[in-house]
Amino acid sequence: MKVISQSDIKKLAISPKQCCAWVRESFSIKHDAQLPAKISCHPADFDFFTSMPCLLPEDTVGNRFFGIKEVHRVKNAIPSLGSDMMLYDAKTGELLALIDSDWITTMRTGAVAAVSARALRKKDAFTYGFVGLGNTARATLLCVLEDEPDKHFNVKLLRYKNQADLFVERFKKYDNVTFEIVDSIVELASTVDVFFSCITDAKGLLIEDEKVFQKGVTVIPVHMRGLQVCDVAFDRVFGDDTDHVKGFKYFPQFRDYNEIGEVLAGRDVGRKSQEQRIIDYNYGLALHDVVYASKIYKLLKDEITLEIELVKETDKFWV
Repeated sequence: MKVISQSDIKKLAISPKQCCAWVRESFSIKHDAQLPAKISCHPADFDFFTSMPCLLPEDTVGNRFFGIKEVHRVKNAIPSLGSDMMLYDAKTGELLALIDSDWITTMRTGAVAAVSARALRKKDAFTYGFVGLGNTARATLLCVLEDEPDKHFNVKLLRYKNQADLFVERFKKYDNVTFEIVDSIVELASTVDVFFSCITDAKGLLIEDEKVFQKGVTVIPVHMRGLQVCDVAFDRVFGDDTDHVKGFKYFPQFRDYNEIGEVLAGRDVGRKSQEQRIIDYNYGLALHDVVYASKIYKLLKDEITLEIELVKETDKFWV
């Protein structure tokens, strides 16, 4: 069994553009995958352990992978959020790898947000706004900029401590983006074509009045929080998987709901007019995690990483 660390993954130098391609590929096989809804346990109000299984369909060379990711948030841990995956050969039951999934989680989350925004935004949209400027926002913008290197984006950031300045510094080498830092979330929300919320926690609503958002806006609450005011007012609502979002409070009142994968597959037009306001909930699927993990495992299969021998009984045994 391989033990694949974050440093092993970083050495592969997987590009954000490749991350977007893997997201599109994973959505394309969703109907042939087995994707049970994730299950969570809560040791405390803030803390959780969430199990995320997925069985992929057989690939073109005969491989079939099963993976289960365990993601956890523990308030006093450093870092508070972490994740690991066990990747199996689904045909033999062999445990192939134990994988540090922090990079996978961050980059697939950013790639899903970027791919969804590109699929749902109005024509000629180029002004993007970000609330919450941590790693998820960085991953999202990396994917936005590298997935469309010939398109110029004007990106507005909501000021929070010195994070906006650090965010701008991170992207100084990119020539297809300009930044503006604003002090009001209402100003940001009312002036952007695509609104990303990348905050990991919210007490109450980020926006009290959905009318703040202009016609044609696409809203993507990356971590689900603080934008429920849009749920029953917006013209269309998308999700990454119906079983994962059908428990949302306002799900029965969603207007014109569908899954984002149907748009990527060309079976749904997505935006039906340039004035429609759209909100897209991507809950985070083990599908993406296991696709990423299987790709990484293949890239590292013949490379030197930490190996652990698991000695298993080969004959039936009695106790």
